[in-house]
Amino acid sequence: MQKEQLKRIFDFLEDKEQQNPPLKWKLINNIPLTEEELNVKGDLDLYECKSLTSLPKGLKVGGDLDLESTNITHLPEGLKVGGDLDLSRTNITSLPKGLEVWGHLNLSKSELPYYYKNNNHLRKSIEPGFIKGDIISEYYINYDEEDDDDYYYEEGD
Repeated sequence: MQKEQLKRIFDFLEDKEQQNPPLKWKLINNIPLTEEELNVKGDLDLYECKSLTSLPKGLKVGGDLDLESTNITHLPEGLKVGGDLDLSRTNITSLPKGLEVWGHLNLSKSELPYYYKNNNHLRKSIEPGFIKGDIISEYYINYDEEDDDDYYYEEGD
């Protein structure tokens, strides 16, 4: 089904049936979200949404946020993720201050690890935000031999 046809269907449902278009549709098509929609209660799976280039400011995801293989280039300030954040196979080169990740951060096959000296450097860069879990990246290079908190994960771990 073509994008324009889907838009007409969602417009009809919104006007006649008082049904909002799906969140994923709104994000992909840069349609503004309501305050309620900015607070996703569970997981948000945007895996391989190639037309997705950004996320709205104020987004809070109660579960996992999967952005693997999207064309996202940056994350909004203050993004909060209650579970894991998957940024594998993205072109993101920095993380915003105030980022909160309560689970693991997956950077496999992304460029991001090359912009930080080590995991502690990455974690400090987002303060007052935090990453509670592990930072996962098979490309990680430990430039600081004294940093015991750094992990190196082979693909498949």
